[in-house]
Amino acid sequence: MKKKSLSAKKKIHNSILKHLSNKKILKVFEEFKNSSNINNKFAVAISGGPDSLSLAFLSKCLSIINKKKAKFYIVNHNLRKGSLLEAKLVASKLKKFAINCKILNWHGKKPTKNIQSIARNARYNILRKECKKNKINQILIGHQIDDVYENFILRLLRGSGLKGLTSFDKVSKYKINDIEILRPLINVEKKDLIFLSKKVFNFFVNDPSNLNENFKRIRVRNLLEKLEKEGLDKTKLKLTINNLKDTNDAINFYVNQNISKNSKFIKDKNIFILNQKFFKQPHEIVFRAFSTLLNLISKKYYPPRGKKIDDLIQNIKFKKIYKKTTLGGCFIEKINKTVLISREKSHES
Repeated sequence: MKKKSLSAKKKIHNSILKHLSNKKILKVFEEFKNSSNINNKFAVAISGGPDSLSLAFLSKCLSIINKKKAKFYIVNHNLRKGSLLEAKLVASKLKKFAINCKILNWHGKKPTKNIQSIARNARYNILRKECKKNKINQILIGHQIDDVYENFILRLLRGSGLKGLTSFDKVSKYKINDIEILRPLINVEKKDLIFLSKKVFNFFVNDPSNLNENFKRIRVRNLLEKLEKEGLDKTKLKLTINNLKDTNDAINFYVNQNISKNSKFIKDKNIFILNQKFFKQPHEIVFRAFSTLLNLISKKYYPPRGKKIDDLIQNIKFKKIYKKTTLGGCFIEKINKTVLISREKSHES
């Protein structure tokens, strides 16, 4: 019986790997495999769209070839009727390819405003807890190159600085409880992932929200098509983003230097102590370094809004903090010539 089971498993694996004989699919697999340093044990977030289904297939191939252990998760947000049935349908389709998915449900009160952002944060939090339980410290998500362009325009509209405009990268700049967010398809085009999903699964979910212009991201997606007609094509956008990234990397060198020279981490108390020199660097260096430390202490995926951080830094510099204050899940306290950053108890997990 065991031999039959192993033989059936091998047959499924061979049928999966057979798809790599297609040159287009093999090219995507090579990009996926070489783009990030994927651990021997990792998690894969699946929604059912062509991006995440492609990611599931590529992750399965990698786990077969390199004997890695992949865990597959579908987060059901319960934001629309039939979402659980949809999640079960996706799971059943993938099971035929020996990709076993666990469905994780988002329970509780649902937002009526800023839905996509709040849902994303909830999704990462659910995945983080599941990964922590299974001793996994990497989550792969299916963002591709079009997501980079959309994110760039969205942040441009928000008035983001250089860091915000270039923060969408292969590896997340922020870690959630030491769990990395990896985007191994970040240089792959959407059309190639649609081709892969159709060729391998002959299936993917069309999320109705992708056509809903009430969401700013969808309006930006449509705007990009119009900008391309005016001459701002994806090649030029990519060149601009890469140039900005080079400048951003140079600034980050001094940010890391400020953190290492002018702050001290007390591990047993989970506290950062910042000296006076920390706040005497150029504003952008101070802003980024302070933002980084808030994230390291709070364990949140995203830092607080820039203006809130900026206001707090100004208050620290000009001695307007007289008692312990809070921001982004952290306590900030000024004692004599030093500043202490610790974690709010309510945000501990």
